[in-house]
Amino acid sequence: MNDLGFKDDAISLNFDFKSFFFRLLSYWKWFLLVLIIALYVVYHQNIRREFPYTLSSQVSVQDDKNPLFTNNTSLIFNYGGISGKVQNVLLELKSRKHHEKVVDSLELFFSYLKQGRFYKADVYGQVPFKFQIDKEAYQAINVLHKITFVSENEFDLEVNFNKDQNTVRAQEYVNKTFNNLPVAEKSIKKRYKIGDYINLPFLKGQLNLLPNRKVIKGQEFFIRFNNFDAIVSRLNSVYTVKNEPGSPLLTLRLTNKNKQKIVDYLNTSISILDKDQLEKKNEYATKTIAFIDKQLSRVKGDLTSKADSLNEFKRANKIFDIDSESKLLSSKKQTFETEKESIEETKVSYNILKNYLLTSNDFTSFPAPALEGVTESNISTNVSKITQLSVEKSNLEYSVKSDATVFVDLNRQIEALKIVLLENIKAVKSNLNFQIKNLNTKIYQLENQFALMPENEQTLQAIERQYLLSQATYNLYLKKRGEADLIKASNVSDILLIEPAKDIGQPRNTVDLNIRYVFGVFAALIPFIALAFIVTFLDKKFHSPEDIESQSKIPLLGVVGKHNEENNLIVLKKPKSPISESFRAIRSNLSFFYNKNKIEGAKTVMLTSSISGEGKTFCSINIASVFALSDKKTVIVGLDLRKPKIFDDFEVNNDVGVVNYLIGDKSLKDITHHTKVENLDLIVSGPIPPNPSELLIGETMVNFITELKKKYDYIVLDTPPVGLVADAFELLKFVDTTVYVVRQNYTEKEMLNLISAKYKAKEIENLSVVYNHYDVKGRYGYVYGYGYGYGYGAYANGYHETNVEKTSVIKSFINRFKTKK
Repeated sequence: MNDLGFKDDAISLNFDFKSFFFRLLSYWKWFLLVLIIALYVVYHQNIRREFPYTLSSQVSVQDDKNPLFTNNTSLIFNYGGISGKVQNVLLELKSRKHHEKVVDSLELFFSYLKQGRFYKADVYGQVPFKFQIDKEAYQAINVLHKITFVSENEFDLEVNFNKDQNTVRAQEYVNKTFNNLPVAEKSIKKRYKIGDYINLPFLKGQLNLLPNRKVIKGQEFFIRFNNFDAIVSRLNSVYTVKNEPGSPLLTLRLTNKNKQKIVDYLNTSISILDKDQLEKKNEYATKTIAFIDKQLSRVKGDLTSKADSLNEFKRANKIFDIDSESKLLSSKKQTFETEKESIEETKVSYNILKNYLLTSNDFTSFPAPALEGVTESNISTNVSKITQLSVEKSNLEYSVKSDATVFVDLNRQIEALKIVLLENIKAVKSNLNFQIKNLNTKIYQLENQFALMPENEQTLQAIERQYLLSQATYNLYLKKRGEADLIKASNVSDILLIEPAKDIGQPRNTVDLNIRYVFGVFAALIPFIALAFIVTFLDKKFHSPEDIESQSKIPLLGVVGKHNEENNLIVLKKPKSPISESFRAIRSNLSFFYNKNKIEGAKTVMLTSSISGEGKTFCSINIASVFALSDKKTVIVGLDLRKPKIFDDFEVNNDVGVVNYLIGDKSLKDITHHTKVENLDLIVSGPIPPNPSELLIGETMVNFITELKKKYDYIVLDTPPVGLVADAFELLKFVDTTVYVVRQNYTEKEMLNLISAKYKAKEIENLSVVYNHYDVKGRYGYVYGYGYGYGYGAYANGYHETNVEKTSVIKSFINRFKTKK
């Protein structure tokens, strides 16, 4: 609603899709240029695209139990089963630590390159030499070292640095540390023999030929060191492991541009996995052997000492046998000693289990020696429970984030069971100690009986007892060590290679690059669509007479074409031009209006506009001219008292005019100028007054119009823009009709709001619009009509005076650029 209470529909807010479409079409030349560039870029990207290869290998995770384990031991060897092992292997293959081992093993942080058509290609496995790297030295990374063979035994090494480069980043590949090395020379070129040690500040190593390989004179290669961590991350990102649920089969895939590198990487990955899994499987046996070796060293010293004492005593006392009674007591004592040894052996088994619990962090499986000799049911049950919890934790690590709270609970349960197991072992050992104590008592009683024997025999028996005890302990540890060695030697890896990676002529991973041309078309089109949309959305100016008809109820009086003449006297200078015909059409429409409304005598018409520059004065002059050429006495009155213009075209001065008449200084005759055109007079505005509005609403103005009506048939009033000042509204009462001038691509649609609202409110009557500066090429979708000669093309030939200069596209662009400037 506007301030007059009417719904404001003068300016529509709907998006003009027709203008948008034709504006988009107007960009076709620029679109074609951008499209050619886009397609050219796509073409060169396509021919430079190097597709990678993808190769695979397969392994199976087996549950290979050691056949030397007892049946009872095998039952509790691995509660997780094959599923738990598969998950552990998956985690291992995806770990960064595993890929670091592979990259380090193959020295993939070092690249062999060769210049191709568009880029330097990776020629890993295709060069006739190997660069032996000094891993302990710092090597410059991301620097190209050019190698040119000048003969079969010599080569040139060339390195170029940037002119402003003072240091270079370097890395050593043992501890993987970085350092900044100074660059003393920006360009280095030296000749070496094959096998010479290269000792440059940023490159250390030697180049050796591979067996049965020869170099060709003039061959060029490049070598480059890379950031170790970056290479590991890059290869890890294109390395995938697939596993079907419930299946022990793993499929390893790697994507890379060098096929030989893929083969070596996958096979080395499996080899390292196999080695790591076997080492992990032998971990317990290795720790057990180390523990037993330590105990054997201690017991062996005691046994040697006691053997020496026994032999020395026999030699000194010449004792070589013991009587039958002594043998009987010794037999009984030996029985007790054997029983004691058995208990000591059981005690050692529990010590080994305790040592495993205290030194190991992974309880997914308990190897056989850790449980051999353990007969306590509570301990076996708790071992089963802790193994199940460890397997559950291992499976969750594959699918749950490491910071999940579920691990806290599982770790708590495992630690609780570990404590219970240690308490159970402690209790069992306490019972075993009690049994040993009882046996020691019995042995002591037997030893008291020896007191009745001769002193030498008693001493001999004591020494033999100590010797036999040490020998039994030593034999026990030897037995356990033999078992651990046997288990370690007989263990095999759980990784079974099914299908190694192999180059069997697999093609590259090609894709249809023609789709890129489609994207190139859209990439070229979308900016213009966006530009046309934004310009159309923000554009509030009139571009065709249709815009006026759709935006306002004010009738369209006529359409005036665009002209490039320096003078506004188009009708007088070129009476046969299309523009002159359009003004004649306006004259006919005005005459029809006067006749329809039965206006007799002098007729008055006022021309106004929204702002300056819309062609109001141009239309006033030519409308007055067509009336004068029809033998009607016509006068043009310049009532734009603030910014007078009309006098320039008729080559008169503006010293005396309407202002002089209104202030009573001059008469009508004094201010009237007779033009070179018969029946056409001119009254200019005169000097600019301080109070133009007050002059136009005074009584003198009434007298002025009355005098003009007595003298002329048509009175054309050139008034100020209504959008800037209110003077034109004061003159409405003096005129029969009002013409509102709108200029194409200049007048904004919102400027028509005020005059449209007043017209709808009937504050202004007999109002019509003249569409000025109409350019057929500058409108969107306007084909026929509004004035003669517009839209008919070649059909107007011979009827109108034309002056069309044909210009080239380049010249048109230059002219447009000059106009914008």
